[in-house]
Amino acid sequence: MTAFDVSERRVWDGRAESYARTFARLCARTVPALLDAAAVDRGTRLLDVGCGSGSVTVAAVGRGAVVRAVDAEPGMAAATRRAAPGVEVRTGSLPQLPYPDGEFDAVAANFVLNHVGRPLDALVELRRITRPGGRVAVTIWQAPGGSGQALVGRAAEAAGLTRPAWLATVDEEHNFPRTPQGLSGLLAGAGLGDVRSESLSWDHRADPEDWWAGPAAGVAAIGQLVNSRGPEGVAAARREYDVLCEEFTSDEGELVLPHRALLAQGRV
Repeated sequence: MTAFDVSERRVWDGRAESYARTFARLCARTVPALLDAAAVDRGTRLLDVGCGSGSVTVAAVGRGAVVRAVDAEPGMAAATRRAAPGVEVRTGSLPQLPYPDGEFDAVAANFVLNHVGRPLDALVELRRITRPGGRVAVTIWQAPGGSGQALVGRAAEAAGLTRPAWLATVDEEHNFPRTPQGLSGLLAGAGLGDVRSESLSWDHRADPEDWWAGPAAGVAAIGQLVNSRGPEGVAAARREYDVLCEEFTSDEGELVLPHRALLAQGRV
């Protein structure tokens, strides 16, 4: 594993429940488009890679697909088992998954490439386990993203918090532009054909307390930043957050947070 992979395991260890209560609803927004891109229908043999809380698995089962799921974090795998009883869910991490060549008609990875140290190798693995003619569909966060994506980071910066030294980034030689062209190039480089990529934009609505709860609980890299100076730092960031929330608060008291993601698909 790369240093980034090691830090990701540390970031997500034991945080499945906190993720389910907070950021999972945001990430579920792209699921219908992702399954459409993977051409998931009745009888499709689908693998949900990085299954998280199970949103992709549950939606695919609802379409009549024959679904299996895998996640690197045991707590996430357990959450998907609870959400989709009867679905085979395994623990495994990219770029080596425990499935034979050509096992699936389609593979879907919702916001998974953001969390691997070697994205190209991960896509090569997704291609390997997909049958000839099958589809691979992925989403990632776009960069630059929507203004709502930066809210908590801005609060942490205003509070003087800095990224923990152990929290690695993707090595330059393995990174790629988080743009439609960059993601398309990555899929093509992995040997996929008929590659298409598009940008998805939406306003995520959340209660300010709920939106803060994820980072405060240490969820994702932003949560590690918020907690980098202990309770005192969390409190300082919260004060800045409360001020910045005014930019995004609706008349009903909800946060309206613009987000941008990328959706790409390719054929084996």
